[in-house]
Order: sequence, then structure tokens, then C-alpha cells
Amino acid sequence: SHQVKTPMAGMRLYAGILKNPRLTPEKRQQSLETMEAQLDKLDFLMQSLIKMSRLETGTFTLHMEETRLSDTIAQAMSTVWAKAEAKGIDLSAECDPAITVQHDPKWTAEAVGNILDNAVKYTPAGGKVMVTVRPWQFYTRVDITDTGIGIPEEHYNDVFQRFYRAQEVAAQEGVGLGLYLANGIIIRQKGYISVKSKVGTGTTFSVYLLS
Repeated sequence: SHQVKTPMAGMRLYAGILKNPRLTPEKRQQSLETMEAQLDKLDFLMQSLIKMSRLETGTFTLHMEETRLSDTIAQAMSTVWAKAEAKGIDLSAECDPAITVQHDPKWTAEAVGNILDNAVKYTPAGGKVMVTVRPWQFYTRVDITDTGIGIPEEHYNDVFQRFYRAQEVAAQEGVGLGLYLANGIIIRQKGYISVKSKVGTGTTFSVYLLS
């Protein structure tokens, strides 16, 4: 409710400002840009809630296919390139193009993209985020490693709960649904996600997909 009210209140405020006929062109443009930013936040929240609803009610359909994991990783990384570049974060991947996995490319890219988005968000400027893919006997493991702020061990399970936001990251943009969605998507493909972290050093989220 709070996440919805904030951008709505912002848009109402600037809509009122724009009604002023004596508003300068510069102020008008500034108000329009601020409204657009608030609209983007609201759209992101609505899309996240829709995905959460589809996940929890089972109304989304997985289209499993044996296809190259490198293509899925590339799709996921494309969603965070701009953010990483803006912060000067070195974003890289190591994945043999020959590796194929039975998975849903669209939803898996969504899951990995959500983890990558968190990695970029909570990694200081000039840091690193790396994706490493390794085949195991029964699973293919996708590690997303960052040099970010880290997660205390007692909160490893909490980060996968919906709407969870740690106090130390409350000032950052977000609604606390990214990792919840990622976990749900991977579990529904008979995989799982684990996390290892050291506060102040970085975090590795490991996604395990059935080989």
C-alpha cells in the first residue's frame, strides 16, 4: 500500500503544479520529468505484483525446452547493462555456449535478471558483478557473484521472502519482490537457489537448474 501511495501522491502534487499558468517552461519540464519517473516506479510495482500473483496462483505457464543457457544469461544481463555502466560496475559472464539445459528461457532470464539487478543495486560504484556457469552431475550451476555490501548469515532465508527489505538498504529503490520471484520461478522448474555472503565483501547467489 505504501509503495503505491508514494508515486501516486507525487504525481498528484506535480499535476497540481502543472495547472499553474504562470509556470516557467523550465519548471514545467522539470515537473513532467518527475511525473514520468513516478509513473515508471508505479508501472514497475504493478508489473511485479502481477508476476507475483501469477506465480502464487499458478496461472503462468512454463515452456520448457532444451536450449543454450548462454542465450538466457545474455538476455538477463541485457536488463542491467545500463545500470551497471552508469555505476562503473564491471559486468561479465563466463558460460560455454555448448551448455544446454532444459528450462524456460523467458522466466529463467527473469529470475537471473532479478538477482543481477540486486547485485548491481547493492554493489558500490567501480565494483564487479560476474556470472559463472558450471555443469554438475545432476544440475547446472549459475553463480551470480558481486562485490557488494553483503548479507548477514541470519538473513539468508529472509531475502527470499516477499516484500522483505533489510534496514540498511531501505533508502534504495525496490519493493522486495525480485528475489522472491526468482526463487519461485526456479523452484517451479525443479531447481533451487542458495546464497553465500560476507558483509562488506560481497555475495554469491547460486542458481541450480536440472541438467
